[in-house]
Amino acid sequence: MRFLLDMGLAQSTATLLRQLGHDAVHLSSSGLQRLPDSKIVEKTLSEQRILLTHDLDFGRIVALSQKRLPSVVTFRLANMRPDRVNARLLEVLEHLSGDLAAGALVTVTESGFRIRQLPLVS
Repeated sequence: MRFLLDMGLAQSTATLLRQLGHDAVHLSSSGLQRLPDSKIVEKTLSEQRILLTHDLDFGRIVALSQKRLPSVVTFRLANMRPDRVNARLLEVLEHLSGDLAAGALVTVTESGFRIRQLPLVS
């Protein structure tokens, strides 16, 4: 899978994903830490990546676009230390890889995760 990590997540999460054989890029390693949210979504879509973030704005931007992609995984953890984020991310990948490939918004919390298939319909 291909991932783009937002600034709120650690570089070590991108490293872990690469160690697992995924293509993972962190915004800061590309010098794009100041890229506006809408441009980050465009980059994620054009590069066929899944966006990993803790910023709620990305889910809203993608939902309003009415498109099937890109998938967004939003971490809403009380403890955002990299080891905790990484552990929860591995659980998401184990259970939801197919959903992420097809297009989904996933919210990850301490107690579980919620998935909404894209595009969202009212």
